[in-house]
Amino acid sequence: MLKGIKVLDLTNVLAGPYCSYQLSLFGAEVTKVELPGVGDLARRLGPEPTLNAAGIGASFLAQNAGKKSVELDLKSAAGRERFEELAGSADVLLENFRAGVLGRLGYPWEALRALNPGLVYCAISGFGQTGPMAQAPAYDQIIQGLSGMMAITGTPSTAPLRVGFPVCDTVGGLMSALAVCAALAGRASSGRGCFLDVSMLEASISAMGWAVSNYLVSGVAPEPMGDQNATAAPSGTFDTLDGPLNIAANQQQQFETLCRLVERPSLVADPRFSSGEARKRHRQELNTELTEALRARPAAEWERVLSAAGVPAARILTVPQALELDQLRHRGFLTDLKFPGGSDRALRVMGNGVLVDSAPLRPSGPPPLLGQHNEH
Repeated sequence: MLKGIKVLDLTNVLAGPYCSYQLSLFGAEVTKVELPGVGDLARRLGPEPTLNAAGIGASFLAQNAGKKSVELDLKSAAGRERFEELAGSADVLLENFRAGVLGRLGYPWEALRALNPGLVYCAISGFGQTGPMAQAPAYDQIIQGLSGMMAITGTPSTAPLRVGFPVCDTVGGLMSALAVCAALAGRASSGRGCFLDVSMLEASISAMGWAVSNYLVSGVAPEPMGDQNATAAPSGTFDTLDGPLNIAANQQQQFETLCRLVERPSLVADPRFSSGEARKRHRQELNTELTEALRARPAAEWERVLSAAGVPAARILTVPQALELDQLRHRGFLTDLKFPGGSDRALRVMGNGVLVDSAPLRPSGPPPLLGQHNEH
C-alpha cells in the first residue's frame, strides 16, 4: 500500500521507531539514520545484557524489523552531504529530537522544503514545536502524568499509577503514522509536501476519549475507579471460582441475559438495577450480588457461556498467555524472522492487527545491525 515510498527515519527509542515500523509494515522502505558507533538508544534497551551490549536489545528488535540502517554524522561535511542526498530523494522524513534540534543542525523545514518540495517532514516531540513547554524534556511517563492519565489510573487509594506499558509513546507513534499517510494522500493531488508537528501530550489527551470529553461537555471530572468502567454497570472485573473475569454488560439486554445465566433473574426487576443509570448509582451493591453468583464456576467456563449468549466476557490473561491465543495464531499476528547477525536463535515480532485482502502485514526482514546498509 505504501510500496515505493521512501522514509528517512532519524528517530530513537519508541514513538518515532514505532511510527516508522507501522509505515514499513504497510510497504514503505524505511532507512534509519543512526549516529556512527552509537545508533538508536533502543539498541541498548531490554532485559538481556548480552543483546544490549551487541547493539540489538529487545526494545530495538521489537520495532525495527524490515528497516535499513546507515550511520551518518550530521556534524561532519561528509555526513551532511550524504544526508542531503538521502533527504532529496525521500518521500518522508521522521525525527523525534527536542523541538528545533534539526534546524540548529542546519536543516529547518524551510531548508528541507527547498531541497525537496515534495517531502513530508514529521517531527514528533513531547509537547510540539511551539509553546512554553516546547523545550521541556519528555519521556512516556512524563506525558502520562501531565495528560491526567495517571490521575485516573488505579483506585482512589492507589492512584496515580502509570499505565503498565508506554502508551503515550505508542499513541504518539500511531498519530504520526496516520498524519504521514494523510499528508502523502494530499501530496498525490497537490504535489507538495508539508510539515507535521506531532505533540505526544495532545495526542495522548485526545486518545483518552470520554475521560476528557465528559469534563469538556458536562463538567464532570473523571476519577480513578480501578477495574470498573464509569460509563456503565455492570462493567468491570469480577471474581470467579478460580480467578478474575472481565464483564461488560453495557446494554440492557446484555444485563438481563447476564442475570439469567448467573441465576439471579430477580436483579432485573430490582429498582436499584432496573436501568443503566440506576445500576451506576448502585454499582457496589450490584457487583456484590453478581460476584456471589459468579464464584460458582471457573472463569473460563463463564467466558464461554456468557460470550456465546452475547454478553462480552473474558478472562484476564498474562502477556505470555495472551500471545498464545488461537485468535492471534489464526490471523498471523506474529512473524518468525532470522535473528540479526546470523545467530541460530529465533526472533518473533508483532504485526499491527491489520489484514489487507485477508493477509496480515509482515516485516520484510529482520532488524538491521548498526550501519548494515552503509555501502548499499
